[in-house]
Amino acid sequence: MRFLFILLLSFICLSCTYSKNNRKDLAEYVPENALAVIKSSNLDGLKNSIKNNSFLFEVSKSFNYLSLEEKLENINYLNPKGEVLICLFKDENDSLQYSLITKFNSEIFKSDSLPNYTEETLTFKTKSITKSKIKNNISYSALIDSTFYISSSQKAVEKAFLKNSYKIPNAYNSLDKDSPFSVYLNSNYLNNETVFFADSLSLKNFSSYYATDIDVTQDAILINGITTVKDSTKSLINVFKNTIPQENQIKNIAPSNCDGFLSLTFDSFNTFNENLKKHKQTDTLQITTLFQDVIEVGVIYEDNNRSIVLNSTDVIATGDALISSRNKKNEFREVEIYEFNTPQIFENTFSPFILTKNTTLYCILDNFFVFSNNIETLQNIIASYQNKTTLATTTYYKYTEAKLSKASSLLQIVNATSLKSILNKNENDATNFNLNKYEANGLQFVYDNNFAHLHAVIQKQKNKVQENSITELLNIKLDKAILTQPQFVKNHITNQKEIIVQDINNNLYLISNKGKILWKKTLKGPILGKVEQIDIYKNGRLQLTFSTPNRIYVIDRNGNDVGPFPLKFNDDITQPLSVFDYDKKKDYRLLVTQGKNILMYNTQGKIVNGFNFTKANDNIIAQPKHFRIGRKDYIAFKTKNKLYILDRRGKTRVTPKVQETYSNNSLYLYKNNFTTTTTSGNLYSVDAKGNVTEQPLNLNENHFIDASSKTLVTLSENLLTIKNKTTELDFGEYTTCKFFYLNDKIYISVTDLQAHKIYLFDSQSKLLKNFPVYGNSSIDLDNIDSNKNLEFVTKGESNSIIVYQLN
Repeated sequence: MRFLFILLLSFICLSCTYSKNNRKDLAEYVPENALAVIKSSNLDGLKNSIKNNSFLFEVSKSFNYLSLEEKLENINYLNPKGEVLICLFKDENDSLQYSLITKFNSEIFKSDSLPNYTEETLTFKTKSITKSKIKNNISYSALIDSTFYISSSQKAVEKAFLKNSYKIPNAYNSLDKDSPFSVYLNSNYLNNETVFFADSLSLKNFSSYYATDIDVTQDAILINGITTVKDSTKSLINVFKNTIPQENQIKNIAPSNCDGFLSLTFDSFNTFNENLKKHKQTDTLQITTLFQDVIEVGVIYEDNNRSIVLNSTDVIATGDALISSRNKKNEFREVEIYEFNTPQIFENTFSPFILTKNTTLYCILDNFFVFSNNIETLQNIIASYQNKTTLATTTYYKYTEAKLSKASSLLQIVNATSLKSILNKNENDATNFNLNKYEANGLQFVYDNNFAHLHAVIQKQKNKVQENSITELLNIKLDKAILTQPQFVKNHITNQKEIIVQDINNNLYLISNKGKILWKKTLKGPILGKVEQIDIYKNGRLQLTFSTPNRIYVIDRNGNDVGPFPLKFNDDITQPLSVFDYDKKKDYRLLVTQGKNILMYNTQGKIVNGFNFTKANDNIIAQPKHFRIGRKDYIAFKTKNKLYILDRRGKTRVTPKVQETYSNNSLYLYKNNFTTTTTSGNLYSVDAKGNVTEQPLNLNENHFIDASSKTLVTLSENLLTIKNKTTELDFGEYTTCKFFYLNDKIYISVTDLQAHKIYLFDSQSKLLKNFPVYGNSSIDLDNIDSNKNLEFVTKGESNSIIVYQLN
């Protein structure tokens, strides 16, 4: 199994028994022959990130990936909590095996509902091992102290019982404990797997151990970590020992249409040369004055052609070293092209980095000396340099460069074609990967004291945004169909927005504005209405609060319940949780509706003394709301035929002089009146003295309304009215109209579920440019990131969330 596809997994299986051991750190259970360890603090988030990343989606088509996914299928039935290690290793038959290591929890595996599941108990030196079979996949598991260990290899489980002297190398300890996804790689157990364009370079001969933290978003993979060596002379990375990395400059001469480049830098060629000599174990390295003032050497890739570039600090001295090769061959745009009579010097000096032998031409461009075997290639480099159309000028290279260190010992940049070629080197069978927008992917090593920093970027080029256009930023797929309308919530650390949504299995997800699933939490029932945010400790840290039919939840931003919540109820909660903060002092009141009854709680989960409302005349049909007019507070709600307007203590503050038969629409404070609609389609308003005004709006029975203090919006069949201006929409199945006030502008949205179209209007009832767009739910509209553009979130396919940006 090839390395690149070993890291791109899917996940894992189940069952357990008990044994006693003193090991506490999960790393102590890692098999000695593990070639890769995938560490995750959020396995569900990792799986969904892999599923939603466009690059990994392409990789998932490969034969190697599919084979690995099939082997790991049993892991999908596990429910680990906390840190998980997935170890990949070869058995004595050179077959790839896996082990998963995590702390045991009572819900880690439930076999009750699994089809075609069988198990038996095996014995190893008085210890019990469970052999499990799901469909045709067999796994072996045991509980060792408080650690759950499961593997495709029985022998691996048996060895896990035995505490041996093996200690995982120190590189592993550099991994970030809080990273959702990290990879440790022991290249000593690899074959010829590579991430380099050059066939002569492999992970195994380059360094021994790689430890990286990996950030996976929808369109990018960012890798940061270190690499260390086992044998200082055998690993190629050590040729940079005792040298200082320089700023990579080949970007300034590599044409924007090339396939990529490799850049090596050092402050002293002599030191680098001596290190390379030790690595090759030879005394016959060629010494030449050509490289004495060179601080960077590299290769530009263009189809099958290779151009070698020297970046010199002393152009005159380097030029003098070429005095014997000044036979002019050609001229292009006033740049002279010379013959080069010792082309083998580059392979002799810089192999295995450079194996090019036939660079028989060269030219000089400022401080760059460029050698090639093809005159057209040199002409392309000259033209690009003069026209300033090099890689360094492109937006996609700048975007990649921003995520890398400025100076590095080794830097490789490859475009989509080269990236595909590298992937296919690691494949048993070539796969036709579609990587057209991956224009600048970077791999970088920065040598330090006996180790090197490692950085890599694999990212998709974003389309150029046009003014007034609508861009699809994210399309996030979940494991199950979506139950609730996705909405934005505030991240109190960044002051940006994240997404909260629930699936049909009642799993609640918090998703970053980059599309990363931060956590998944199983709830006892579906969420009623909107998720609210409160600051329960009055310290600026926000919690999520909401109700399900039998619970009130308060959850922190890490997905943990905040005590004493959740509160449990025997009778059903029938309306969304109402959250009141009367004086804006964060003394929250949580109002729970149960049929005819209303209960008020504080943030300690206690009933609020002094709120004495007993019972409504019938079931409450809309979520209770809090309004303030002047210095007075009002709590308003309604049944089918009675509107209640109370004070803080639950006593009647306003009695409408006329009651009506009310629609199920919410209550609003519109023009300082308590406003709703009747079943007959009239606008019903009550002032603070109880005076009633009814205005015929000719709304049908199943109409919708939304309102602010000055703006009323109604939707009746296909007629959308905003401030008395009516727009006739196509006939369809519409969601409620929604009102947004952002950046001193009014926006009104509505979605046709039948035609899968989202409409967004301004306050003048004018449809915004480029609408309607695709969607299958109401939207939430806000500014979710650091730029000025607004974004909105909606449901896409049954199990996907779409985030659009208004440009």
